[in-house]
Amino acid sequence: MAFSEAAVVNVVHNTLTAHEDIFNGTPTTDIVSMESYTEALFIIEKSAGGTGTAVITVESCDDTTPTTATAVAFDYQAMTSGNTWGSRTAATASGFTTTAGANQAYKIWIRDSELSGTDKYVRLKATESANDPVDGAIVTVLMGPKYPQDPPAAAIT
Repeated sequence: MAFSEAAVVNVVHNTLTAHEDIFNGTPTTDIVSMESYTEALFIIEKSAGGTGTAVITVESCDDTTPTTATAVAFDYQAMTSGNTWGSRTAATASGFTTTAGANQAYKIWIRDSELSGTDKYVRLKATESANDPVDGAIVTVLMGPKYPQDPPAAAIT
């Protein structure tokens, strides 16, 4: 059976809901399972708040607690002016710092093969680096299902 493009992605609800100070308190997204997917895409949407920034990292997790969380390398792309995306860029496990400014978006990719050891879970972490409130939200989209189905396989336990 053929599946539509919409059926082979899984948009994870409430990964980090819309918030008036999204980076306050070094938040992490929900831990999502990549056991049934080959790639996760985190989308950060920054609206109001022109000077707040955060260091963005991706953590490979061994379980849903997590008992062990290990920062890993990933790729990202930024849209910091208008509707123009920058080039896809490799980030080390130390991450990258968002640009000060409102009305921005970031795409952060991680493949299941880039997780640490036998880990099957992942989350995004935002460590506030310039303490000024930034409105925004973070959504997770899981892609490349190993066993396509409609509806998509659950990713939060």
